[in-house]
Amino acid sequence: MNRHVNRREFIQGISAAAAGFYLAPSGLWGNTAPTAPVAIAKCATYGPEVGTTLATLFDQLGGIDKLVRGKTVAMKINVTGSPPEFFHNLPVGDTYWVHPQVVGSVINLLGRAGARRIRLLESPTGSQLATLQEFLELAKWNPTDLARAAAGVEFENTNWPGPMGKYVRFSVPGGGLLFKAYDMNRAYEDCDVFVSLAKLKEHSTAGVTLSMKNCFGNTPTTIYGDGVGLDEPSKIPQGGRGSILHEGKRQPPKSSLAEINPHSPRQPGYRVPRVTADLVAARPIHLAVIDGIETVAGGEGPWVNGFRTVRPGLLVAGTNCVATDAVCTALMGFDPMADRGTAPFETCDSTLKLAEQLGIGTRDLRRIEVRGLPIEKGRVYFRRV
Repeated sequence: MNRHVNRREFIQGISAAAAGFYLAPSGLWGNTAPTAPVAIAKCATYGPEVGTTLATLFDQLGGIDKLVRGKTVAMKINVTGSPPEFFHNLPVGDTYWVHPQVVGSVINLLGRAGARRIRLLESPTGSQLATLQEFLELAKWNPTDLARAAAGVEFENTNWPGPMGKYVRFSVPGGGLLFKAYDMNRAYEDCDVFVSLAKLKEHSTAGVTLSMKNCFGNTPTTIYGDGVGLDEPSKIPQGGRGSILHEGKRQPPKSSLAEINPHSPRQPGYRVPRVTADLVAARPIHLAVIDGIETVAGGEGPWVNGFRTVRPGLLVAGTNCVATDAVCTALMGFDPMADRGTAPFETCDSTLKLAEQLGIGTRDLRRIEVRGLPIEKGRVYFRRV
């Protein structure tokens, strides 16, 4: 198994003293974690204005040309659940998936900025379809349209190891919160730039699901799925990630690393935020894009009680995933500095706080420069809709 090494950046704030960071005052990490501007814009519909709005957001961030020109870009898209469920017969892109118009527009802008290769990635749960294109077609998407949005577009179902037939081990800087390392598809390593394209949503387990929680789906269900074997990855995907990652009822196959402390809490509200923070530390996000034009409140998918539609009419982008998710959390009517027991983290630890403690980025709005639309002019209180 290969060991993953970040090409350009190790996470700031992690050193030999990392094992003791839990003892530090919480304010210390907010003041030392890196920050970067976040751009917000209004966008009312999934029409041609999506592309022009995203182009403006990228310009407000200083442009993406230097980030992607001549590079291989991997983009994890948020197309959760399997098979797709059509809530009230609405297209899934109007509810709990990112919209294909946003995906296509980002691809087009990456191509225009000079990206050499653009790879769309996802590890669909519960699906044994061989290709990501087949899975997208279940939702009545046309993958050909996405492939034509720029030159060099590829698709990868990351439930499998990839063409080389071997998974890559991504070690967590500082030793990890739940696992020291995670085994994933090679596409997450064989890229120069990693983009997380997510939906603006609440989450029944993690409070919110944005650019960081989107990366929970990086993990292959051939290793972290409910029905995998005891020794080696399975040949086909094996259900969701509940038994291993959510609940800790069992460990991954022996070919992968077991969790650090098998006696830690078996609660999803403890485990899911830590897995998410681990994954983002191990596979850093270079560009976060959030689709909040039409979305849902009350949970991440129609299988959650209280699930309902909401139309914030927003697009958000940033180069620091914690800062971007903090701004999005505020746009949803929540306090990104909230801790466990306070909305939206009533029954879970805050992924924002954990990622901040790992030195990935700040969740303190006072330290985040917002460009474009001010938060107060775009805020929609998700608990009130």
